Amino acid sequence: MIVKETKNTHEKVRDFQNRLYLTAKTSKKRRFHAMYDKIYRKDILEEAWKRVKTNGGAGGIDKVSIDDVKAYGEEKLLGEIAEELKSDLYRCKPVRRTYIPKADGSKRALGIPTIKDRIVQMATKIVIEPVFEADFQNCSYGFRPKRSAKQAMDKIFEVADAGNALWVIDADIKDYFGSINHEKLMLLVEQRISDRKVLKLIREWLRAGIMEAGGYCESTVGATQGGVISPLLSNIYLNYFDIYWNRRFAHLGELVRYADDFVILSKRMAQAEQAMQAVQWIMRKLELTMHSEKTRLVDMYFGKDSFDFLGFNNRFQRSRNKNWKWYWTLHQTPSNKSMKKMRANIKAVFASPIRLQWSIENMIKMLNPKVVGMRNYYTRRFSRQKLWKIDKYINRKFTKWYNRKRQRNYRMGNAVEIAELTSNAGLLRMCG
Repeated sequence: MIVKETKNTHEKVRDFQNRLYLTAKTSKKRRFHAMYDKIYRKDILEEAWKRVKTNGGAGGIDKVSIDDVKAYGEEKLLGEIAEELKSDLYRCKPVRRTYIPKADGSKRALGIPTIKDRIVQMATKIVIEPVFEADFQNCSYGFRPKRSAKQAMDKIFEVADAGNALWVIDADIKDYFGSINHEKLMLLVEQRISDRKVLKLIREWLRAGIMEAGGYCESTVGATQGGVISPLLSNIYLNYFDIYWNRRFAHLGELVRYADDFVILSKRMAQAEQAMQAVQWIMRKLELTMHSEKTRLVDMYFGKDSFDFLGFNNRFQRSRNKNWKWYWTLHQTPSNKSMKKMRANIKAVFASPIRLQWSIENMIKMLNPKVVGMRNYYTRRFSRQKLWKIDKYINRKFTKWYNRKRQRNYRMGNAVEIAELTSNAGLLRMCG
């Protein structure tokens, strides 16, 4: 039944969100009070479950997975959630703490809510997000509908092309998600939402606590990274920074923010130095700390230095125009960290010895979606040379794999023939 009604349900939800957004946009000071009953609406819960199911992920502390929910009955669970919300019996569970490795060798802590909590969080997000979208600034690009990292990179190029990015603040907030002040966040939420039951839900998620190694840890600060509602809450918190900057300090430089990563693009060193002081002052008001080792002032004059942002290295370099005359422009190419990540992504396909039993067609079928994903993200005006290196790496891995499969003594023999063989079999290229 849910599958059959997916299209109509999605359209109804989008129509509801559009109406809510337009209402919030026309009145900047309006507070919304009748929101809780929308969360357990049938179409909202169905759309929330569809998104949770699409996102996938492991189960929470109750070890209930998405497959378990399917076996239990999707409509049955959504009905139970709706009934719990109606009768005020819904209570969230603590999140399960897990860690994922970072590129620098450290680990990022994630909190995984239960499937039921993820559904309710997603439903709440669907209902309240349009209200806050009406207030979010144009300089914010992360975790927002119809906004992307590519748009953020386009904005940086646009500002640089106008000559206003000769000095850049490359900023990093220390442990942002773990440092959000609950009371200040709720004050910002309450500026738009006055429904006490919705506010109670958000407070419960913030204070849900963490289960790790069989022990419970109370949550007194921060928004758990990994929660469905956390990206929206993090944007609400930093929207104060966006608004304050655009009202009082926009003359010092252009702010471009993606979630908790941001840069400020200034034309002169004096402006950049003042901008750095302004950023630190605003962050103190939000009780956030700038990472002293990772936050720096970048001199972009004539390619002296560069900065990495959203997987791209940004540096001024000389290029030739159509008339073969030299000019300076901003080159946005995959960073060294991104190149390493792409190689690791490809290497993982060839890592298992079991893959030696696969056919070329099956290997290509597994590899092509990765190539398309990386190509779609990293393709920019001056990135071709680095993407060509990834193509070479793919051909080298395929040559080694094929020669091992054929039990040949030489590892890199017949590289040209194998490259032609994979190309004829449909292997896509990063520079294609």
